[in-house]
Amino acid sequence: MEETKKSLNFIEHIIEEDLGKDYSKSDLRFRFPPEPNGYLHIGHASSICLNFGLGLRYNAPVNLRFDDTNPAKEEKEYVDAIKRDVEWLGFQWDKECYASDYFQQLYDWAVLLIKDGKAYVDSQSSEEMAKQKGTPTEPGVESPYRNRTVAENLALFEQMKKGDFEEGIHVLRAKIDMASTNMLMRDPIMYRVIHRAHHRTNTDWCIYPMYDWTHGESDYIEQVSHSLCTLEFLPHRELYDWFLDQLVSKDKLRPKQREFARRNLSHTVVSKRKLLKLVEDGVVSGWDDPRMPTISGMRRRGYPPESIRNFVDTIGIAKRDNVVDVSLLEFHVREHLNKVAPRVMAVLNPLKVVITNYPEGEEEWLQAENNPEDESAGTREVPFSKEIYIEQEDFKEEANRKFFRLKLGGEVRLKNGYIIKAESCTKDDNGNIVEVQCTYDPKSKSGSGTEESLRKVKGTLHWVSIKHAETAEIRLYDRLFTNETPDADKEKDFMEFVNRDSLQIVTGYLEPSLKNVTIGDQVQFQRLGYFNVDQDSTDEKLIFNRTVGLRDTWAKLKEK
Repeated sequence: MEETKKSLNFIEHIIEEDLGKDYSKSDLRFRFPPEPNGYLHIGHASSICLNFGLGLRYNAPVNLRFDDTNPAKEEKEYVDAIKRDVEWLGFQWDKECYASDYFQQLYDWAVLLIKDGKAYVDSQSSEEMAKQKGTPTEPGVESPYRNRTVAENLALFEQMKKGDFEEGIHVLRAKIDMASTNMLMRDPIMYRVIHRAHHRTNTDWCIYPMYDWTHGESDYIEQVSHSLCTLEFLPHRELYDWFLDQLVSKDKLRPKQREFARRNLSHTVVSKRKLLKLVEDGVVSGWDDPRMPTISGMRRRGYPPESIRNFVDTIGIAKRDNVVDVSLLEFHVREHLNKVAPRVMAVLNPLKVVITNYPEGEEEWLQAENNPEDESAGTREVPFSKEIYIEQEDFKEEANRKFFRLKLGGEVRLKNGYIIKAESCTKDDNGNIVEVQCTYDPKSKSGSGTEESLRKVKGTLHWVSIKHAETAEIRLYDRLFTNETPDADKEKDFMEFVNRDSLQIVTGYLEPSLKNVTIGDQVQFQRLGYFNVDQDSTDEKLIFNRTVGLRDTWAKLKEK
């Protein structure tokens, strides 16, 4: 049977067409161009996988370029975090580039535009310029400074560069068309004065280029063939091309900007400004809080990079923005972890069980399978003793026939262990059950091959021997927002939808095999979900994050 070929997305169709006309395969070069003003989020993961995926598909180089043109918001911390995230996702760039590497070239080109009468220094306030911009249906008004002489513009621009003016006094604008139907073409700003130290150039520059001026010219310098942007940049394409028209040489490759749709994730926000507010207001512990949609947050929560790549591959590349349900991402996380995560036992809401007929002071070690999905994972030994913990919700005094866990007079199998029967229970003064007394069948040991061990009982419980248990802090993470689209309501602030129960911290009791785990290790707490060891964990205090539950509990809530 022939293997079916995966169909091309529309970006790949564009590249295939270009290879048939303008480009050869050796001309192809892509780039991922983040601004280092925050941490990357799940939306960036789509762009990363698209650009680096094209690089792999066509055996073409991919640049990692930092569009660092705003020193007021950019920091080296963000540069380092971005590099870490791209590498963690499994990609390697060809060249590490910075827009700031091109500041001199961009300045020289701007001077050429001034000399050609295509750029001028405007001395109006930002409010005045905004008023003169016009509307989508009405043309703008030309600046009174639009027809300054070339000599005057050159002199003022040089003074701006030297730092002779305060911020906001002058800007450099391209001279295009104040009546254009595309408002971005109405004499856009190319340079503004900013008196801030830059993370790479320090105080060498007092003027900084705007993104629209920097973007296409950086692509041109790097000889990027296809500059792939999200849909909000579609109106910018005309300006991208106009700037290139002024400078490109016929003997060099001319970049093409093409756009694809954003993929927003439900129950979260991906605006850097809003993510920063969550950090600054203390709603989360930082950019890498496991509830954040940042790549570093997902890494800390225990999401494998493979699951994010598979998620991005599933949702594909489209021409329309839409919201993807976070449960699809969680599905891919479960699917991958199910294959690789060892199964272990932990109890998070403990109820003491005493096995009354088990010999006092005795203990034994039972054999347990590490991962039924992976034969090579082998087995381990789990201690068993007279007193164990089970989950409180796994016991009821009385229950109907559909309750297949432990109830008075009923039997269950302990995972990897024996069949036990609940005989009685003890309550505290408030009527809460604090202990269950059980008997066990000594011949029912799992895997022993006895007739009793083969006896069928409907319920199987996880458990932990009390005397051998390791304690750990367990961080139970949930969705950060109660609303699927928290920033879509124009009447309400997105902060009103913060899920106040998105983090619960409990003490867990773990089988002793977990004593020697290391930061980042991933396991399945049987019947509870997938967990990983948090970076705050120490030899003295184990800390686990819940990565994802075994099933989508929010789907049930949605049905209700």
